[in-house]
Amino acid sequence: MARSKKAVVLLSGGLDSATVLYCALDQGWQPQALTFDYGQRHNREIVSAKTLCKKARVPFQVISLKMPWRGSSLLDREAKIPGAGDVSRIGTKIPSTYVPGRNTLFLSYGLSCAEAIGAEAVMIGANALDYSGYPDCRPDFIAAMSKVFKLGTKTGRQGKPIKIIAPLLKLSKSQIIKLGIKLGVPYHLTWSCYRGGKKPCGACDSCILRAKGFREAGVDDPAI
Repeated sequence: MARSKKAVVLLSGGLDSATVLYCALDQGWQPQALTFDYGQRHNREIVSAKTLCKKARVPFQVISLKMPWRGSSLLDREAKIPGAGDVSRIGTKIPSTYVPGRNTLFLSYGLSCAEAIGAEAVMIGANALDYSGYPDCRPDFIAAMSKVFKLGTKTGRQGKPIKIIAPLLKLSKSQIIKLGIKLGVPYHLTWSCYRGGKKPCGACDSCILRAKGFREAGVDDPAI
């Protein structure tokens, strides 16, 4: 397939962003993957992102960000990671794993890269259904950032704004997994757990949501 249109894919190495990468490939985009090292507890997702890109033969770049102010249990190794209990509690309030301004920063870097390389879109795996309640994963946030893309760039002022594409925004986790299986996403290479280690903890919110998705999709999680 000839790939004439470029897109920057924000790739964490997790289930959702891996699905977005394969959506981009399926839709004929020429992806440039950006992964961020922002001081998170472990590098398992970064390793997964690199492995995914190698398998898909997609250009891959790690961007180093410094967040010395922390403000999240994902950035503070002494802080407690929420988890365990009824899955229905997840998303009812903003959890301690929320990283202040994370998707604002990621999308801004994606925008800068996209404008520099002549890409038409930035693709992100934001999801507002089976999610942890992060405010920067909601449709109104994506819409607001789309306005920033239009108003704050040369391409936007020239009438060709870079688009934000969030194909998973209104899908459940099981729908995302079914889509990914159809697209051939190698989910065994992805990492969703908030904790590092040889195996996923199975108890953090991210693990719980992932398990719920695979259970409702009626398939086994190949990463377990």
